[in-house]
Amino acid sequence: MEHEKPANLPTHPRTSAGLEWLSIEEVYLHLFGERVENHFGKTTLNTPDQDSNLNLPVISSQDYCKSGMLDHAATKRASAKFCPFDYVKLYDGVDNKSAVIGTYCGQQRNLVLYSSEEALLVSFVTLQRTANTQNRGFKGIFEFSESFVKLDFIVKNDGEHIRGSECDQKILSRKESTGFVFSPNYPLPYFPKIVCRYFIYGMQDSQHLERVKLEFDNGKFDIPKGKKEDCTDGYLKMYLKGQEATDSYDKFDHELCGLESNPSVVVSDGPRLVMVFSSGELQGRGFKAKYTFETEYRIPGTAAPDGTCSFTYRSSSRKKGEFNSPRYPSNYPSETNCTYLFLATPNEQVTLVFEHFKVRADAANSTFGNYGVQVCQEDWLEIFNLYRDGTDKLIGRYCGMTAPGPIESNRAASGVKIILHTDQEGVFSGFKARYTFEDAKSVFGDCGSNVSSLEYGVISSPNFPLNYDAPARGLASKTCIWYINVRQKHKIMLNFEFFAVEGEPSARGCPAAVVRLWHTVETPPLELCGEKQPADKWQFLSETNTVRLSFISSDKSVGAQGFRAIWTEVSEGPDCDQFLCVKSNYCIADKLRCNSIANCGADDRSDEINCE
Repeated sequence: MEHEKPANLPTHPRTSAGLEWLSIEEVYLHLFGERVENHFGKTTLNTPDQDSNLNLPVISSQDYCKSGMLDHAATKRASAKFCPFDYVKLYDGVDNKSAVIGTYCGQQRNLVLYSSEEALLVSFVTLQRTANTQNRGFKGIFEFSESFVKLDFIVKNDGEHIRGSECDQKILSRKESTGFVFSPNYPLPYFPKIVCRYFIYGMQDSQHLERVKLEFDNGKFDIPKGKKEDCTDGYLKMYLKGQEATDSYDKFDHELCGLESNPSVVVSDGPRLVMVFSSGELQGRGFKAKYTFETEYRIPGTAAPDGTCSFTYRSSSRKKGEFNSPRYPSNYPSETNCTYLFLATPNEQVTLVFEHFKVRADAANSTFGNYGVQVCQEDWLEIFNLYRDGTDKLIGRYCGMTAPGPIESNRAASGVKIILHTDQEGVFSGFKARYTFEDAKSVFGDCGSNVSSLEYGVISSPNFPLNYDAPARGLASKTCIWYINVRQKHKIMLNFEFFAVEGEPSARGCPAAVVRLWHTVETPPLELCGEKQPADKWQFLSETNTVRLSFISSDKSVGAQGFRAIWTEVSEGPDCDQFLCVKSNYCIADKLRCNSIANCGADDRSDEINCE
């Protein structure tokens, strides 16, 4: 049956010289009926006064799964070529205002396309030519049928039919959305000899990364096995690693058939999951499955069941491993809060060593790097000692390029807690670190001591003035902890005479080795590394009569000369019945005069003047 050309289609004048003189020649073929199937092959089409030698691209139903197009439109593979001259364009409807199935040129065989409903428009377009050419065209075979797969198994609001295919569909995430997928005609038996593809794609952009979780209802799974009790008749193949992007459809992850899905739950490795359902001669009820788009953080560890960015690392499960910011080495997302819990047994401590650190910070502290609550206001990483009564104590807040020094949990702590916070602004690559659970050490670590009832003392790194060494083979860290206590109503003045520890606070932090100084009551410790110049004054005064000092070198340490520090018991105020330092105005013990040590401070040697 012939149909008139719709009035809204463009017309072109003919000239006596024939079609080759037309600027554009358009031939419209209107197919009306039930769903329409069009098969294009390769043949010769002669136009008036000119042989048209156009070789059209072809996509068969067997080729859809090989498109590798990330926009799910498998039928666009053949039409993806640039067609500036002659082409065939197919519309999924009655006129050229209908949705375009594809535009085709070049050469490809056995193109099979389906309309979504009862009409299909084929438009053949050629440009004018000034000379005869031996161009070839196309030959198409169409079929009207009610036996094609009905598309009502594609759940509206969830899936979308891939235009031009018989029954392929795409499902795109609406951010952590969920829904169901079915085999064709479910719950009734599916038709034999059909192939339907399901492209289920999670979000993937600078702010979002998802994975796909698919759960089968085994009570409603029925794809009969073949004669050899295998999947040679009908099957459902699962692709979890984005194989369609490289046309690797022979490398499926699972092939399912029979009366139950094994496995019954699958999770994609990345944002894409693809299924290919092929029915054979035998008929079954098919399948029903629930899909869930889950936020993918790409963080190793035991994830929280509620899907939040929270991960737990237990010594009872694994003694060592790695952890990182979301999506590392890609940038972490903005407006994110992630928690990492490292839980040791009662006789263990956990050590953390950072391999990479880059967290956005607008402010800067050029002397001691980007760390501390006052400096890190945008994105930051906080590390806490975690105690068995549920309380925690802040070790430090870090940002910028200032990597945390090696962390060893407190001897009395049950583990360590880390919080990564990001705001609404720009993002960086984040961090990567290692954790190790080891047998608990002494309260003084591997070295160190408790110092009390003295007026002054000297503390230095192991082997000083020679280089300190790395931990013993197989250990994650070597730690020295000193506790200094002086008399009540006195304070401790600590002066670093020499300091050379691996690291550079503002450029890369102290990832290999670090000195931490607790000289205040409530605030986290100072973190020190790098090299003190001879003219620099590194002097600190405690708030109370107690100071804690620690030195930790990690297994990535290569060694340096270390440090030497002088501590002195001092008092402040006008009433001094001992020696009053001239410049610092500290009151120190009389017997510290002329001991060849500057107990008055870094820039005050008044206690060493007039000595005989």
